[in-house]
Amino acid sequence: MRDDAPPGWSLRRRLALALTGAVTALWLAGTAAASLVLQRETDEVFDSALQEVAERVLPLAYAELLSRETADAQHVASVRQKDEHISYVVRDAAGKTLLQSSDADLAKFPQKPPLGFSSTQVVRAYTESGVKGTIFVTTVEDLAHRRSAVWRSVAALIWPLVALAPTVVAVIWISARLAFKPVDRLRAELADRGGGNLAPVAGAGLPREIAPVAVSVNALIGRLSDALEAERSFTANSAHELRTPIAAALAQAQRLLAESSTEASRQRAAAIASALRRLARLSEKLLQLAKAEGGGLISDTPRPLGPVLRLVAQEAERDLDIDGRLDLVIAGDPVAPLDPDAFAVLARNLIENAVKHGDPERPIVARLSPDTFVVANDGPAVAPENLQRLLRPFERGPTRATGSGLGLAIAAAICRGAGLRLELQSPRPGAGEGFCATVHF
Repeated sequence: MRDDAPPGWSLRRRLALALTGAVTALWLAGTAAASLVLQRETDEVFDSALQEVAERVLPLAYAELLSRETADAQHVASVRQKDEHISYVVRDAAGKTLLQSSDADLAKFPQKPPLGFSSTQVVRAYTESGVKGTIFVTTVEDLAHRRSAVWRSVAALIWPLVALAPTVVAVIWISARLAFKPVDRLRAELADRGGGNLAPVAGAGLPREIAPVAVSVNALIGRLSDALEAERSFTANSAHELRTPIAAALAQAQRLLAESSTEASRQRAAAIASALRRLARLSEKLLQLAKAEGGGLISDTPRPLGPVLRLVAQEAERDLDIDGRLDLVIAGDPVAPLDPDAFAVLARNLIENAVKHGDPERPIVARLSPDTFVVANDGPAVAPENLQRLLRPFERGPTRATGSGLGLAIAAAICRGAGLRLELQSPRPGAGEGFCATVHF
């Protein structure tokens, strides 16, 4: 009866994603800032180490040069085999190498470095002089080592985020789900109730931001209930007030017809009686249309439709004089949350329309299944551009049959009010002529 709401964006999902993205962005921003600070601090530490090594080597190198017997460059052996990240070289004023560390690569050392710190594309260097500018000690460190140390430190900051990200996301989503639980209960209550359920919604336990929504919905439901009750009361009273005088006038016309002594007076009485019958049928149709457009078409619980259709078919056989031409088929036990009276009016109008405008020599098909209700008849086809026009009140197709032009309009109003879909087809499926009305539940 009621189509599910189309999928849209979820406030809970959007909030959880926003919080997750914000936490991740803040963590990454903090990591980037920490990386910059770490880079600066690392440079200061390694520069201090370069300077300290140079200052320690300078007096030791001077003592070594005074005590040696040869002027050839010597390598200072390492105490144990290991990777040395800082290497040094001792030169004289002419640039001749006098002393160097065990793993010093002379190609990486600047030839004439300035005193203090200097850098090339691959190394960071520090030069210190002594003995009145006759001895120069240069220490170097590979910049790749510094970058590697910084990246390892940054990775140490990022990996906890990677490891904790699933936990953080789970905590955020669970928190959002718990926070929106009262809202979900309100949504589920509104979505699951039928269109005829006008009881107030439960507003207890709702957050402060959503509680006014429940209050407004309950106020709207109250006004709607009052309006529907007023409409039902008006319909019932109007039906009584219209039917009674029309029936009385019709009885007087029939009495006048029976007591008339001349043919002319009998014809006038018969014309009056016929007009009153048409007025009675028209007033009945107008009341049906008013009820269909006023609401109250949906039942709180699903109701069986088969017994209702059988009663309508029996009345149609009796009142419309169709001589057994109604081919009624009920598949299974169809049920729908539709008011039985509304379904009876819907079925009666579709069957009457088929009887009035169909071929009087051919059967009328009425088939009810759990998904559809179909009424089809043979007869002249209706142009496709006129089909939707027939759903408007007082619109009639190209026919000589009597009628008010309200039957299909009443059926369409009931379908709209009950959330059904009415489909008109002409010619009927699988034939070259005829008319078919299908109600999709």
